[in-house]
Amino acid sequence: MASSFDSYQKRKLISSYISVVISIALVLFLLGCLGLLIINSKKVADHFKEQVVMTIYLNDSAKDVEINQLKKSLALAEYSKEALYVSKEEAAEFMKADTGEDFMDFVGYNPLKNSIDVSLKAEFVTTEKLTEITESLSEKGFIEEIRYDNDLVELMNDNVKKITFWVLIISGLFTLIAVLLINSSIRLAVYSKRFIIKTMQMVGATKRFIRKPFVWQSVKLGIIGAVIALIGMAVVLYYLDITFLELRLLENTVLIVALFVGIFLLGILITWISTFIATQRFLNLKTDQLYY
Repeated sequence: MASSFDSYQKRKLISSYISVVISIALVLFLLGCLGLLIINSKKVADHFKEQVVMTIYLNDSAKDVEINQLKKSLALAEYSKEALYVSKEEAAEFMKADTGEDFMDFVGYNPLKNSIDVSLKAEFVTTEKLTEITESLSEKGFIEEIRYDNDLVELMNDNVKKITFWVLIISGLFTLIAVLLINSSIRLAVYSKRFIIKTMQMVGATKRFIRKPFVWQSVKLGIIGAVIALIGMAVVLYYLDITFLELRLLENTVLIVALFVGIFLLGILITWISTFIATQRFLNLKTDQLYY
């Protein structure tokens, strides 16, 4: 009879551990996927920002030496991703290809200007920084005009700020929910052993001695759950990388490794804190309160 009861208790304990591991793994997996989304959303935003082109129109009187110096300085500038020189003849050919007509047959001459198209780095695509760049370049006398789509830049930055704001709020709420779910699962597991905790305390065991095996057991469960979550994240990441090649997710190696390490440490931290609080609560209860 005792053997049957012990077997039942063992199965119940294993079932409790499995439920804790599954809860931890699912929550950390969802948090990890949200982290991958955040990393990728920034990359997509940067990709669109870097499509903004600043066009520098040059005077016809500009000398070749001045143009070459400007091209070299733009190519080496911290804000420049790429600088492409477009002559007035090349611009006329591009326009002819777009419209299907040769406008010079009607005008009689080429009114276009030699120009340099500068592709900007994402962090410099803001109204303030573009204004600074424009003012700096305008000091050169052979530059006639500098153009970029300021309305598009403002709209893009406003949308990025709004999306970032809501993603951070959702991430915060989701993290809170994750902590509460994992904490609830661990508290249930500790609750099932509340009489053992009180018995050990009554025979003279210190709180630290009683707490230690519970904390260590929960940390092990947290590690197992985190490893399962990381395996799931790796599978999702691999699938997305081979399915959506244009996203190039694996290029952000440092961020991905940091995310994986963060999820692993989070699994350990949450289980450690939750178990510490749960065991402390039952250690502070009186014997008659254990039945409620």
